[in-house]
Formats: sequence, C-alpha cells, structure tokens
Amino acid sequence: MSKDILVLGLGNTLLADDGVGVHVVRRLAADAALPHGVRTVDGGTLGFRLAAILSDAGSVLIIDATDIKMEPGTIRLLDTKSLDAHVASGKRTSAHEAGLANLLGLARLENFEPRHLAVLAIQPQVIDWRETLSDPVEGAIAPACIIAMATIMEWHNLA
Repeated sequence: MSKDILVLGLGNTLLADDGVGVHVVRRLAADAALPHGVRTVDGGTLGFRLAAILSDAGSVLIIDATDIKMEPGTIRLLDTKSLDAHVASGKRTSAHEAGLANLLGLARLENFEPRHLAVLAIQPQVIDWRETLSDPVEGAIAPACIIAMATIMEWHNLA
C-alpha cells in the first residue's frame, strides 16, 4: 500500500452546491504548500470507478456536499466513527453520496481501507441545475481548504 495521501473531491458541478467538493479539490491542487505525496483527484460522481484510486492510498480525505442538518456552508470533518454513523443513517442527498457509502463498503470488504479516512462535509443550500455555488457554500471554500490542509499536514507528519 502506498503512503500517499489522497484528497478526493466528489460532486457534480452542474448541480450548484453538489459540486463543492470538486471546487475545493481544484483550489487545493493549485496550492504550492501542498506537501509531496499528496494526490488531489476530481472524483466527480464516479462511485465504484474510484475503487482503484482509493485502494492505492495510505490516507484518504474525501470532500463532499453532505446533508449534515446544519446551516448552509457549515463544514464538519467526519472521522471514521462519525462517518460510519452518517452512512448507517441511510440518509443521502445525492447519488454520489450513496456511491460513497458503497465504495467505502467495498474497501472494507476487499480489505483496502486506508490508515486514515475522513470526510470533509459541507452543508449544501441548493442542489439544482446551475453551475454556480450558493453564497454560503462559496464562502465555505476557503475555510474548507484550511481544514483540509490541516488534516493533510497532520496525516503527513504521522507518516
């Protein structure tokens, strides 16, 4: 297994806030402070097709629009325990969130779970056909990048 850190942005940028994970990953990819060994991937809505990418990662940070029952633009870092509880709730806001649950289930079944796994969840306001983010979710991009970078650095220092 690789020791690389994978930062995976999920979402459909044609569905407003649903694409926030992709927007955050694109910004992180352009950040010169991103440490060596960190891969950023625009996972879009690929679901199971991401299994090969996930299986090669030592640590995985997934960034996604997720209904966490908070104000739009709220950011929560879900560790493995919180993520398991969210997935077990069965409540999905999008097809790729259901795909994420299945992908993580496949990782466990095939025994390629990463050492570290977390989801940076951002509460969407609008999921509808439009290519722009709502104001609260647009405003969450910079803070989400800060949280993502802190998580990446923590994992990088543990490697």
